[in-house]
Amino acid sequence: MDRRLTLPTLAAATTVVALAIAAPWLKFVFTVALAKGLAVLGILLLLRAGQVSFGHALYIAVGAYTVAFLRPAIGEVLLLLPLAATAGTIVGFAVGLFVARYRDIFFGMLNLAFSMVFYSLLEKLYAYTKGTDGIRVPRPTIGGVTLDPVAYEWAVLVGTLALALTLGWLVSRFLASPLGQALPAIKTRETRLEFAGISAKRVLLVAYVASAALAGLGGGIIACTTLHVTPLLSYWTHSGELVFIAILGGAGSVLGPFLGAAVYELVRVYAAAAFPDAWQMILGAVLLVIILFAARGLWGMYEDLVLRKDRRA
Repeated sequence: MDRRLTLPTLAAATTVVALAIAAPWLKFVFTVALAKGLAVLGILLLLRAGQVSFGHALYIAVGAYTVAFLRPAIGEVLLLLPLAATAGTIVGFAVGLFVARYRDIFFGMLNLAFSMVFYSLLEKLYAYTKGTDGIRVPRPTIGGVTLDPVAYEWAVLVGTLALALTLGWLVSRFLASPLGQALPAIKTRETRLEFAGISAKRVLLVAYVASAALAGLGGGIIACTTLHVTPLLSYWTHSGELVFIAILGGAGSVLGPFLGAAVYELVRVYAAAAFPDAWQMILGAVLLVIILFAARGLWGMYEDLVLRKDRRA
């Protein structure tokens, strides 16, 4: 990871743990935020190529339902989460072979269409999915040990935080690689990329499959955290939420998705508690302010402040 990201990364991780100790109920909020941050980290890869997916909740649902379906046979988190990521990868590859041929609004809407088809299947196949009632997920073991609820919540939070740090570093290395450097070329000069002998479709497919794997893992973590999955995980509003977080956090750094997800979840929790009938309006107002006054998101605001301070120094 870039050296300039090391200090804020460590500070953010320390803050998450400290706040969770001070307010135990935040363990759940931060775990869900980190899981969504992983999914948005995948969307960041697509944004680098100038593409926006309005249906990435599909892969969160795939990962979550993989955990729900396999939990009766496999009771170990350390096995369920890799399987959730694998399921996201497989479905992402199948869908990506089709959508990677399209760009801009066609790319976004095709992803939305696949997500809504999956949502409909989850609702209609009641014998397998329990429809809108969803599936309850018994608390799995961690490392073969059955933990009490408090210890389990801490273990999942710390494990998710470790995954976020590790995968954030891996994504940063990918973006710095020749393949990652080819992503912006899809947005600005795709024809030149093809003339150079590099398949833009193949580059986008690799990024798309990686993003699906990250979202599948995030969905698996959400299932292991909430211990309940429903078709709403793949609904279009959930996909819109991921895009909201991406804009809020900013796509300039791998920390942006996690920063945006944490702020989003905290604002939603407090807004829903204080204004239960108007919390969506508050979230919309926050996004509008970000778009108007900080187009590069919260991470962009941080960069501007740091750079300004460095210039003055």
